[in-house]
Amino acid sequence: MSPRTQVERTEATTSALVEAARELFAQDGYAATSLDAVVARAGVTKGALYHHFDGKRELFRAVLEREQASLAERLTGVFARKRDPWDGVQAGCRAFLEAVLDPELQRIMLIDGPGALGFAALRDTEAPALALLEEGLRRSMDAGRLERRPVEPLAALLFGALCEAALSIARSGDQPAAERAMAAELRRLFDGLR
Repeated sequence: MSPRTQVERTEATTSALVEAARELFAQDGYAATSLDAVVARAGVTKGALYHHFDGKRELFRAVLEREQASLAERLTGVFARKRDPWDGVQAGCRAFLEAVLDPELQRIMLIDGPGALGFAALRDTEAPALALLEEGLRRSMDAGRLERRPVEPLAALLFGALCEAALSIARSGDQPAAERAMAAELRRLFDGLR
């Protein structure tokens, strides 16, 4: 067995820190999670943490970016399973609302994300999801399923609606019912766009 390269060691340490931080941020929240707890769970030193991250905020951003990438991958798969791109856009948006029911995702993305990172940095982490929506809308227009129009404003409006729907679901006393209600309104909105 050959020894691990420096790149492999770096990746392993970074991954261990992000995984440990994700578990703690999801369980206890950003404010209650200490870096001491993260390094203990990851099995590394605090020096190793500061070698890879400037501090807690940067570590949280890495966790959030990984969550966003995982969600984008899931939504891409949902879109790809539909032959019709407009059906794929709608299915992807519905899958997003369903994903928001996950309390760990809520805690990281919706509850702690805005306060820990601030609006501008949070929006940067959401860029892949917005790009997916833009691409789905573009393909829907190319297929003649949606009237051709500027994609970016439409995507921004829909993305904003989805983000607000996610927050409403997270704040609801009956989250499954709130998700179903939002999904029904989303269907009506999509019907109107066609």
